[in-house]
Amino acid sequence: MGDEKVKAEALQIIGAFQVLPRLVVFDLDYTLWPFYCECRSKREMPSLYPHAKGIVHALKDKGIDMAIASRSPTADIAETFINKLSIKSMFVAQEIFSSWTDKTDHFQRIHSRTGVPFNSMLFFDDENRNIQAVSKMGVTSTLVGNGVNLGALREGLTKFSENWNTVEKNKQKWRTKFSQKPESSDKKE
Repeated sequence: MGDEKVKAEALQIIGAFQVLPRLVVFDLDYTLWPFYCECRSKREMPSLYPHAKGIVHALKDKGIDMAIASRSPTADIAETFINKLSIKSMFVAQEIFSSWTDKTDHFQRIHSRTGVPFNSMLFFDDENRNIQAVSKMGVTSTLVGNGVNLGALREGLTKFSENWNTVEKNKQKWRTKFSQKPESSDKKE
């Protein structure tokens, strides 16, 4: 499927949801592209997963901001590849730095840079430990097996919508519970 067909289908998928994330965050290695960039040379021409470019362009067309969170030990190669692929301008934040832990520091920086609350973010990554840690921050996170694709996009947006609806229902319950006037225990006779 070509980039334009993928983009059209991604736009259809996005259009089916009433609630959308304000920010979509992607990992790089084995999420946007099918390799570890530390195993490649800056001189090479990288490629994205087949659906990645169309999805990124569809999100951009819908006005949804995007960011990168990568633990790559070779940020220089990752940045070179992002430039070579002509996708640098698509991202409002790029946090690419080596870390022996999960990506919570990356997300703290992305939040500081963008001001987007964690519960308004959707994250795609190929490592379960990153998914688990970032989910605890309130970010809706989706594990990808073979890079980001239309199925992962649909799954991520579905999870985001479900999480958002749960939060809104809980807010309504809370408001209802605490807006009722408590009965006075000292009744006047």
